[in-house]
Amino acid sequence: MNRERLTRSKLQGKVQTVCGLVEPERIGLTLLHEHVLVDIRPPAWREIEQVGEHITLANRFAIDYGEVTAPGNYVLDKEDVAIAELLMMRHDGGDALVDLSCGGLHPDPLGLRRVSQASGTHIVMGCGYYVDEYQDPANHDRTVEDFAAEMVEQIQVGAWNTEVRAGVIGEIGCQVPWTDLEKRVMTAAVMAQQESGAALSVHPGRHPDQPQEIADFLRACGADMSRSVISHIDRTIFDEDRLFRLADTGVVIELDLFGMETSYYKLNESVDMPNDAQRLRTLRRLVERGHLPQIAISQDICFQTRLSCNGGHGYGHIFRNVVPMMKRRGFDEREIDTMLRATPRRLLTII
Repeated sequence: MNRERLTRSKLQGKVQTVCGLVEPERIGLTLLHEHVLVDIRPPAWREIEQVGEHITLANRFAIDYGEVTAPGNYVLDKEDVAIAELLMMRHDGGDALVDLSCGGLHPDPLGLRRVSQASGTHIVMGCGYYVDEYQDPANHDRTVEDFAAEMVEQIQVGAWNTEVRAGVIGEIGCQVPWTDLEKRVMTAAVMAQQESGAALSVHPGRHPDQPQEIADFLRACGADMSRSVISHIDRTIFDEDRLFRLADTGVVIELDLFGMETSYYKLNESVDMPNDAQRLRTLRRLVERGHLPQIAISQDICFQTRLSCNGGHGYGHIFRNVVPMMKRRGFDEREIDTMLRATPRRLLTII
């Protein structure tokens, strides 16, 4: 196994994919927040059922709507399925994506490399840790410095006992209330960002005030705000005051649940999930206020029911359906290109 350390100077100016370093100009239309190989079942679900409900056209909606508990829906582990799905995405115009299946979500670096090679898709892998309950109990005894060193090693040497290197930090998990372990991991992630030059992606808890709490924490820790992404804003913030206050911190605001068109959100039933048209209205308000360089969009696919083979929208949905809708709603080519090419390319280029 080749576990050579690549210094920051060797990585600077490049995008680090699971197949190695590439020039940023080779990265085309990109999704910044996806999962290709992942196990995102809540830990308790892993104990009660390993396979889960078989997904058919007859039960697919019931599974998505929470009528049927289907732990197997939360597992994406078939490389042949992933290859086929990414080939469809490429046909729709997509070129690259970021897989943020970090610690606690069953990361599979070698599997991602095989899928990337077979599909011709540039895949950038995340590192670090998801929310507290998904982490190994041994992590509670680890120091900030230990977490930070591990993340830097995952970028410069290899991740999860492989020679496959991560190219971004995240998705670093938070919840409400924010736990001490999660704060230590976040502090470490900022240290790793400072040392490695990689961008940072954050999974906020499901409360409208937590994205701001995280942004304030990042700024106090000395994070590069322009290279820090706060994800899932479309299921978290629903008012302009919070949205614009967050944007004023300089973080990248990510609406990454495109394709989820039902108002029912089973992970937080108090929330009315927006549809894609409403997401575009939020983007327009941000653009009109001058925040275009701070916008990212994606789909966060981590359920089988969202795959094309199971009747879902698939990884190509943004390129196939949302981009044409953006054009119908008055977004110009520059704005679309900034969100799907220029901003991802900037963030994925190690500095």
